[in-house]
Amino acid sequence: MKVFIVSDMEGIAGVVKWQQTDGSKADVAYHEARKLYTEEINAAVRGAKSAGAKEIVVMDCHDAGEHWTFNSVIPEDLDPACELVVQEEWTEYTELLEQGCDAALFVAMHAKAGTPDGVLSHTVSGEAWRELQFNGTSVGETGINAALCGNWGCPVLLVTGDEAVCREGKELLGDGLTTVSVKKGLGRFSARQLTPARARELIEDGAKRALKDLKAVQPYDPGKPSEIRIEFTSPDRVVEYRNRKGIEQLDNLTLVATADDWWTAWSQFFF
Repeated sequence: MKVFIVSDMEGIAGVVKWQQTDGSKADVAYHEARKLYTEEINAAVRGAKSAGAKEIVVMDCHDAGEHWTFNSVIPEDLDPACELVVQEEWTEYTELLEQGCDAALFVAMHAKAGTPDGVLSHTVSGEAWRELQFNGTSVGETGINAALCGNWGCPVLLVTGDEAVCREGKELLGDGLTTVSVKKGLGRFSARQLTPARARELIEDGAKRALKDLKAVQPYDPGKPSEIRIEFTSPDRVVEYRNRKGIEQLDNLTLVATADDWWTAWSQFFF
């Protein structure tokens, strides 16, 4: 069994402030969070290994800025049962999916922009993106990563993070999704949280349970043809994307990419 672990940083037990996820300052708070991050991933690796996974690949999807983008995991502390991908651009690594992957596990995810009880909630950019839709369905980064996996027929079986992202995941992917909530948002920058040790126990168990039934969740397909709509927070943030091939500007804040399938439409924005 091949398992793809996709991870972010905002959904970790113990993390509630931007400073903990920002590598540009590389201060004590960030490096403490890196340790918490790595250990939650290890918990998922242990669970996958217990479930019979023979190949486990971890992809860090957290943009921590500066030299830390997609590179917040501490390699020397990772469980040796997995391999780690450090990518240059988000969603660029698809090799494992192309080869055929049995399941994806999403660790330490956060809720989409505008979620009232979502700890550190945002979509792609905490400052620039207000709303993202795939064929009219509002999604966050869980939806983006699920669509990436689904493009190659890989189902997402586990989502961990706060209560809000667990709810978001089930609304998008169905009740067959296994979720592990490690904290309850009391606002965007506060939460009632499990201890890291308890969170890791639950994540390990959740990964093991999720992989018992590889058909519990269908691979996510946003639909064909595909329309991706992004609403930005201010007109100046539109400039970065509006002249890319296949992008249409609808108004001062909204861009749309359309294509025969999701991956082509997404690539028009990001590649």
